[in-house]
Amino acid sequence: MQNLDPRTTALVLIDLQKGILPFAKGPRSGQEVVDASARLAKRFRELGGLVVLVRVGWHDDYADSLRQPADQPTHLKPGMLPENWLEFADGLDVSPKDIQIVKRQWNAFFGTELDLQLRRRGIKTIVLGGISTNIGVESTSRSAYELGYDQVLVEDAMSAGATDHHEASVKFIFPRVGFVRNTDEVIAALGA
Repeated sequence: MQNLDPRTTALVLIDLQKGILPFAKGPRSGQEVVDASARLAKRFRELGGLVVLVRVGWHDDYADSLRQPADQPTHLKPGMLPENWLEFADGLDVSPKDIQIVKRQWNAFFGTELDLQLRRRGIKTIVLGGISTNIGVESTSRSAYELGYDQVLVEDAMSAGATDHHEASVKFIFPRVGFVRNTDEVIAALGA
């Protein structure tokens, strides 16, 4: 991986919201993911780079929610989600300049304006992190690859429901669509 140009690189963080953090079980906690992501976001903002915060949410009637597999509950019911579900995790220091996207599916590009917002700003490379590695992050990464974005996947700014789920994405999928790096390497690649 070469140096990253903050003018053409965006940090895209997936589902770092209070309702999702408890799902991070391995290899690190939700708070550890938030801490690494906050370091990245701070550096991007210092350099005038774009930070995109993606959350998953639905309308009050849940009619736009994900379809569930046959062996899981068929639909969300009103009152099923915690009141703070959509709130960003404490410590992210959300800026008014950050782009905020609400997605309805796993993939942050599907049915959202993410691609439009990135292209209008001349973004060619995305740096990805979030929860869950093998669901929201991987789905978004696959789509980004298909859309032609270069990618850096920040391994220590991700976690999943289980360590083996995280490791499968990091070992088998991510090297095929981009560079797998850690927070310190990304910050160094952004330079001064």
